[in-house]
Amino acid sequence: MAGRNTRSHSEVPDPFGTLRRALWIGGGQWAGKSTVAGLLAVRYRVTAYHYDYHDARGHNDRRIARRVGLGEPAAEPDPDEVWVHPTPEEMAAQTLAGFPHRFQWALDDLRALVSGHPIIAEGWGLRPELVAPIIDSPRRMVVMVPTPEFRRHQLRELPRAASFAHRVSDPVRAQANRLSRDRLVAEDAVRAAHRLGIRVIEVDGSHDAAAIADTVADHFGPYLPNHLPHRRHEA
Repeated sequence: MAGRNTRSHSEVPDPFGTLRRALWIGGGQWAGKSTVAGLLAVRYRVTAYHYDYHDARGHNDRRIARRVGLGEPAAEPDPDEVWVHPTPEEMAAQTLAGFPHRFQWALDDLRALVSGHPIIAEGWGLRPELVAPIIDSPRRMVVMVPTPEFRRHQLRELPRAASFAHRVSDPVRAQANRLSRDRLVAEDAVRAAHRLGIRVIEVDGSHDAAAIADTVADHFGPYLPNHLPHRRHEA
């Protein structure tokens, strides 16, 4: 279900050179991407860009404009039409089809950032097939996905992972649909990463966030300032 993007990194507008120096963490929901990016930002004094936050808040005007441009109502779709009525497969296909447009909005955000250190961009919409044409090496990206067991752990331990914020007629079905959609989207990211030679880290709960951050830091090592390899474990 992965989308296609054939533009090379030399063809992507990058006026301040930000994209060429960026590091990317993509993958599945609830794999700890934001936590790891935050830990690396503090540890190496790099800048973290949280895709999900910008996508949910700063990009809403663009989302509305796109719907209007497509001849759709400006208002958000009925929550039941989004979360209850479609199958998880239909939901995943729609999500993946929308990622290329949303990725361009994230690139606009990133182009405007100027930093003396690399920028770590993280989020599930930073898809391997979209990032690959921009980067000069697969080592500039890693894909993090939760194992099914760790996803169940997150649902038990994190109230925000188990909660469903939208008002729908059937919250149980909507939550089940969302979880299945997230699994399908994560599996698509893994397939794309393997095809493109991008590293995949499965998060199973056997290592804490700091240890996972060590693994990601070692992967990004050539691009991180003052990085020294960690040897505590292998992920």
